[in-house]
Amino acid sequence: MDPTEYGKIISKNLKRIAYEHQKSQADIARDLGIKQGTLSSWMTGARVPRMNKIDRLCNYFNCTRADLMEEKEPGEMGRAASREALLLREIDRVANNLSEESKQRLLAYAEKLHDLQEMEDV
Repeated sequence: MDPTEYGKIISKNLKRIAYEHQKSQADIARDLGIKQGTLSSWMTGARVPRMNKIDRLCNYFNCTRADLMEEKEPGEMGRAASREALLLREIDRVANNLSEESKQRLLAYAEKLHDLQEMEDV
């Protein structure tokens, strides 16, 4: 495939994923330590990120390479996956601000919830 086509596909997917995660270009550039001009060139499709940058974006957004690099039909990635990724990021954000003791209590509570859910599913 032509690099211009890859640029368009990555641009479209990156914009969608950033929107779903409620992240601005400034947020992404700051969080990943990437120059905003570089990120902007990816988001406009003018340039294609190298694979190591694709991997960093995937880790950041909790998505796969395919989510960024393959053409998707509208809604194909799935809103449930996006909501789950957002929820996990929010849980992580909250947990990181807790004391070690509170983190242990949160983990114990999550394990109890998991056990209750398994019992309900039976």
